[in-house]
Amino acid sequence: MMKILVTGAAGFIGSHVCKHFTGLGHHVIGIDNFDPFYPKKFKELNIAGLKNNNLFQFLEADIRDSKAMNNIFAEGQVDIVIHLAAKAGVRPSIDSIAEYYDVNVNGTVSLLESMRAHSVTKMVFASSSSVYGNNPKVPFSEADNVDNPISPYASTKKSGELLCHVYNHLYGFDITCLRFFTVFGPGQRPDLAIHKFTRLIDKGESIPFYGDGSTSRDYTFIDDIVNGISCASKNLGGYRIYNLGESKVIDLKKLVHTIENSLGKKAVLNKLPLQQGDVTITYADISKAKKEIGYNPQFDIETGINKFVEWYNGNKQTLYEE
Repeated sequence: MMKILVTGAAGFIGSHVCKHFTGLGHHVIGIDNFDPFYPKKFKELNIAGLKNNNLFQFLEADIRDSKAMNNIFAEGQVDIVIHLAAKAGVRPSIDSIAEYYDVNVNGTVSLLESMRAHSVTKMVFASSSSVYGNNPKVPFSEADNVDNPISPYASTKKSGELLCHVYNHLYGFDITCLRFFTVFGPGQRPDLAIHKFTRLIDKGESIPFYGDGSTSRDYTFIDDIVNGISCASKNLGGYRIYNLGESKVIDLKKLVHTIENSLGKKAVLNKLPLQQGDVTITYADISKAKKEIGYNPQFDIETGINKFVEWYNGNKQTLYEE
């Protein structure tokens, strides 16, 4: 059994990852700094089911705190790091460039340096489909040029990939970078479209509807992302990059319609112009991940939305007490 360090463990993706690996019998150390980007109670709910798990240890810590990171690695031999901690979101990054670079880039340097000091050389790094920018070629392939990000968030993720390459080249780290495509599902952050739309439609309030509804995303259900992370963790060797998506594209109009159907309520649209930093389409070519690490997504958008709405209905009183 492995000892796995998961950064961003109380977040949406991180908490699912911790549950997955403890479920397989691995020992997981989860760290999170409870960044105030959204209310702490969302993250506390994410990890509530892990609190009595003997295989899970939670530490409140910031990846930029090199002393804290070194102490964690010094306490016991970590076999692999799954690095998910980051300031997230395209639009918020435009207003907080320095903070996004500090957490996402300097924080990653801090973590890599602590790994190096304690001879831990295996990492799965969470990157993002945003690195593709407004790539004119679809679907997006790992071989495509990603030198033209259109948001600070995207540029920090590209910077993180480059740092991982440096540590592979200089120190022989085995690092796989996974480019996530619009992850959704139970526990999703409240600022993300599916959660935000569900909440507003449920309350009878208008939803922000950018552009003509033709912007499209490759929505990827959380269980498929966790499966991809698990596949990557078993196949670490050298420096690799993989897309993790559903490889299906859903436009904004269909997304809203699917949420309406699942909730049994109609949406009120507040039509707005397209936002700065937003891309028009994301669409993953996942053939490389399928071939090389056995990634095999299973969930369609309707099934995923139904699972999210079921979670939302079961937890909305806890999360949204007036």
